[in-house]
Amino acid sequence: MHQSLVFLCLLAAIFFHHSRGDVGTAARYGPPFLPTACNGNDQSQFPSGNLFAAAGEGIWDNGASCGRQYKLRCISAAVSGTCINNTIQIKIVDRAQSLVSTPSLKGTTIVLSNTAFAAIANPSATVVNVEYIQ
Repeated sequence: MHQSLVFLCLLAAIFFHHSRGDVGTAARYGPPFLPTACNGNDQSQFPSGNLFAAAGEGIWDNGASCGRQYKLRCISAAVSGTCINNTIQIKIVDRAQSLVSTPSLKGTTIVLSNTAFAAIANPSATVVNVEYIQ
């Protein structure tokens, strides 16, 4: 009985991976960054280190996402080896739908600054799958 229970627990652990956050997609974008949907032309909205992003419609929340901090990491991509084993914290400063510059792919969950994207994935990639948590 005890061995059967241990075996079932082991199987459950293998097949039911628990995610720490939500899963979505991330694209990248470069300058110009101003004006933003969150704080217009205010340069102080950008965190030092340039780890910032624009919120896709799924997390935009009618602008309530402005200033939110998210931890995220790359979990997969179309090309093997694209992800870098790194978790970063980004700040939402804009809305993806109204970016001044064009993202590498439209319709993603989040659009990362080129700096933030390069911290989690090969910067030549267009889009990656990410796990994120506020």
